[in-house]
Amino acid sequence: MKKFLLIINLFITVTVSAQTSIFNGILSTHVDAKGNVNYNALKKDEATLNNYLAYLEKTSPSSSWSKNKQKAFWINAYNAYTIKLILNNYPVKSIMKIKEKEKSPWKIPFAFVGGKPYTLDHIEHNILRKKLFDPRIHVGVNCASVSCPKLHNKAFTEANIDSELESLMKQFINDPKRNKLNKKSTIHISEIFNWFKGDFTIKGSVVDYINKYANEPVDADAKIHHLPYDWNLNGK
Repeated sequence: MKKFLLIINLFITVTVSAQTSIFNGILSTHVDAKGNVNYNALKKDEATLNNYLAYLEKTSPSSSWSKNKQKAFWINAYNAYTIKLILNNYPVKSIMKIKEKEKSPWKIPFAFVGGKPYTLDHIEHNILRKKLFDPRIHVGVNCASVSCPKLHNKAFTEANIDSELESLMKQFINDPKRNKLNKKSTIHISEIFNWFKGDFTIKGSVVDYINKYANEPVDADAKIHHLPYDWNLNGK
């Protein structure tokens, strides 16, 4: 029995790795280093994305998986289905323009995982933020918009997710298009730090969190302003 279970676990591990490689190929081919997506080319390569989505549809993440493995799986799923949603409605200027039966894009139950339909909201808030909490999730999931943290052009894996999220958070916080920290006494930062303030203040203030990653720390009592959010599509 132990040998049988070992073989099953090995098969699952190999399958997950192979399928993640497919998604990695999609991202590395169609997303540049700045997170800009070539949706025109992606539309022509939609069959490859569909293969990855077919894998997600029949795969149920196990509670026996490590937290990092689960986190990587669900962030990849969120991003893959977001891309699919854009392609289903392409050309579209903004994800905010997408609606189905009066439901916003984040409340449409179209993301199938393990044979069950999920909304993007459920994946983000009920699974990632609630069960697999990590403030850096916010630079992992992508809402296909200019002001979002950039879509990573690499798939997440159990092995790389910690280092990749750490790098992405540092890039995001020091990106002058998304956070303006040049005046240390007054900073203009992403609305993400407002919408999800509680996620970033578990161990201190928002400024404390920003200073963990800022190239040059800002004043602890800096005045905070939030930048207007640009919902235009993150396409080339």
